[in-house]
Parts: sequence; C-alpha cells; structure tokens
Amino acid sequence: MGHTLIVEDDEDSARMIAALVAREGHTVMCAHSIAAGRRMVAMQRPDLLLLDLHLPDGNGFDLLNEPEIVSDTMLVLMTGQASLETSIKALRLGAADYLVKPINPQHLKGLLSRLIAPSQLRAELDEVQELWRETGRFGHLIGRSQPMQRVYRQISRVAGTAVTVFIHGESGTGKELVARAVHDLSRRREQPFLAVNCGALSPHLVESEIFGHERGSFTGAERQHQGFFERAHGGTLFLDEVTEMPLELQVKLLRVLESGTFMRVGSTQVQQTDVRIIAATNRDAGEAVARGTMREDLLYRLNVFPIALPPLRERGDDIALIATSFLQDLARQEGGSKHFTPGALARLAAHRWPGNVRELRNVVQRAWVMASGNEIDEEWLPAGDSAAPGIEAEAARGRPLAPGALNGHRDSAAAPPDAGEDQIVIEVGTQLADVERRVILATYERCGRHKERTAALLGISMKTLYNRLKEYQQ
Repeated sequence: MGHTLIVEDDEDSARMIAALVAREGHTVMCAHSIAAGRRMVAMQRPDLLLLDLHLPDGNGFDLLNEPEIVSDTMLVLMTGQASLETSIKALRLGAADYLVKPINPQHLKGLLSRLIAPSQLRAELDEVQELWRETGRFGHLIGRSQPMQRVYRQISRVAGTAVTVFIHGESGTGKELVARAVHDLSRRREQPFLAVNCGALSPHLVESEIFGHERGSFTGAERQHQGFFERAHGGTLFLDEVTEMPLELQVKLLRVLESGTFMRVGSTQVQQTDVRIIAATNRDAGEAVARGTMREDLLYRLNVFPIALPPLRERGDDIALIATSFLQDLARQEGGSKHFTPGALARLAAHRWPGNVRELRNVVQRAWVMASGNEIDEEWLPAGDSAAPGIEAEAARGRPLAPGALNGHRDSAAAPPDAGEDQIVIEVGTQLADVERRVILATYERCGRHKERTAALLGISMKTLYNRLKEYQQ
C-alpha cells in the first residue's frame, strides 16, 4: 500500500481518479492547484504523484522546480494526448509514466501494481553496475569498452521511464539484449517481455500476429487469436527490424502508440493496451523514410530515445572478454574446460567481425568442437585481415571465388572465370553490397534454395539470410 497525491484542477476528474486509486488499497489526497499541491507534499511525501500539466496557477512542471520535494516519489504525468513532446518532457523529468485523459481504469490499475520507489530502482541499478565492475556483465550484455559503457549509461537513464526506445545497430550486435536490459531494470520487469521480428513474419499474417484476429475473420481462422499487443499487456513489446513492417501496418502501429488502442483483425471492438514499445533496426531508418518504406511520422514517434549499438570491431578488448565468456558457457553445457592460446586471442582481435557478436559465438562454438585438446589455437579461427575469410580478399583482386571460398577457405590456385558453377567473378570496383548480393544468391542456388544449408555455408544466421532474400525478392 502506498500514498498517492493527485494534482488535478477538474474536481470531478480528481474524485474519479481518487476512487480508483483508493479501490487498489492506497491512501489518496487531492490538490487542485500547484500551491495546494506544495502544501500537501509538505504534509506527507507521496509515493505516487499523478500530476496534471495544466493548472490554474501555472504549469504542473512548476511543482517540480525543487527536486527535494519529490526526490523519492514516482512521478506520472496526466495529459490529454500522448504526444512526442510529452514523451520528451517525461524523460527529462524522470517521469515513470504518463496517463492519457480520460484516464483508463485498467491503465491506472496496472500503473499502481508497478509502484516502485525511485530509491529502490537506484539501489538495484547500483547492484547491476557493481556486478559489471566485477565481471564485465551488464545484465545479459558483456563488455567494458567505452562505447558499451555509453550504452549502459543510456539503459540506466531510460529504463525507469516509460518513453519509447529505438535501438540502431548492425545485425548481430545484441539489440534484443539491450531491449531485455531496459525491461529488466524497469517497473514492468514482472510482466511479459515479447520479441517480434517484423521481417520474419509472413506478410499475410503479420497483422494477425501483432494485433490478433477474431474467429472466422479469414480462411483458416478457426478460433480467436490474441496478438502480441494483448499477450504483452503490462509489459514490454520489442519490435525488431521495424523498418521491414508493411506500410499499411505502420499506420495501425502509429495509432497504438498515440492512443493505446487497437482492433483485432475482423473485429469492430476497440481494445486497450498498456505496453511499452522498444523498436530496433539494422538499417538506416532515415534512408528507409527516403525510400518510402517507412513512414516519417512513425519514425519520429519511435525515435524518442535512440540507442546506437557499436559493431564488435569497434569494441577492442571486449572481443576476448565475450569469446572467453562463450567458452565458459560451453564448458557448463558440455563439460570439460578449454582456453584460447595467446595467438588465438590475437587472431580474434584482428578479425573484422561482419556478423558481430553472433558470428563470434558461432566461431567459438566451431572452435570448441574442432579443438582436440584443452587449447584452442588459430587453426579453426577466421583470418584476421578480412571481413569474410577468403571472399573479400579474392573479390578485391577481381578474381573468381573458388569453391572453398564459399565456406570460408581460400583455394591456393585461382580458377579461371569459366571454371564451373561453384565460382563467380567479382570485378575490381564492385560495390560491397553487390558483392554480398551475388555471393548470397549464388550460394542459395548452389544449395538448391535450401535456406538452412545456405546460412550454414555462409556463416550467417537464418534471420540475416531471410532478410537479405526478402530484400532481393527471392
């Protein structure tokens, strides 16, 4: 049970909100002006402050000019519209959330169930930071480099608020782990965390998967289906590769972000949702807007608090730290113990890691399997001077790729351009994006359009392959 102060100039609204709060077992007081709010704060410090922005004697923010007044109070703004401006103000003031008028009883009930004092959040964050100093782990993330320390500071700042987070980073950098860290340090931690790869969902079913559908709404809809927004109610919904979402669905997502409402496919009944959105992309969102594949207004609504994840090649000693951590995980799973030789660690540090942490995990797993003793040396590690062993080096020389180049090994003798179907010719000056496209498509055809074999041969994830093939319209 906690004590709530409601600062709202509309007396009827204040009484209605007070009744809802009292029904949840909280003590409650109401003030109808800034001056009255100050007096009541002086009488009893509230655990929760529900603050209207428009009051007869000034702006609601004026009550917060003296931070010590509400130093350990959970602040929630009440506003007539969940605008981008409101989100930014809420972030700047450290507001835990904001409620859109007219107040939805379910949203208010959910908010009261997540009542955690700011001091408790700070104490828990201190524990996470202490663990990072000892082990290099920040939640599920690993790293001590300066770029990652910046990411940790951003996570720490935004986790306790309700604002939307937009994570940018190359494929395999750990965007979902960042989203999970934000959720785990937030007041929603006890509620669901659901991750959705917008690029991997079937274009015909993506709306149904996200918003749900009614029985009989389309062929095969034999029962009512709850979408991700309903299943994540009260928690966090992570929309990965959001730039891959169809434009018509982006309009509906924008509506949810602005109003907190949606409708299932085949239904006319409006559903309420209380979900925090964290979005991510491995593409340039600005370019997606320029190409017309992403709505500009949606980008502005998502990009309230951007977090840029650095690629692994820019993280220095984190490479060895992460690789060693993967070895320890394998030791726990498989039994036994193995370690990298100094030469192996040097080889890992020299590699460019185009697949980032995901590629590093795959390399460590392969090296673990292939190493016969307790030491892992350079034999089964990638060459350190190329982004993809054998491929980029040959492409730069304008020479055809030998059969072994497609699985990471360079043939000692260069084959002629017409040497067979396992080879392609890359001319000097070919753009890297085109090199990647040609290699992926050639390997895909060589594998009989079998996606799992193609991904394994190229050393990339199924998710990356799926996204590339979709981009190439294959």
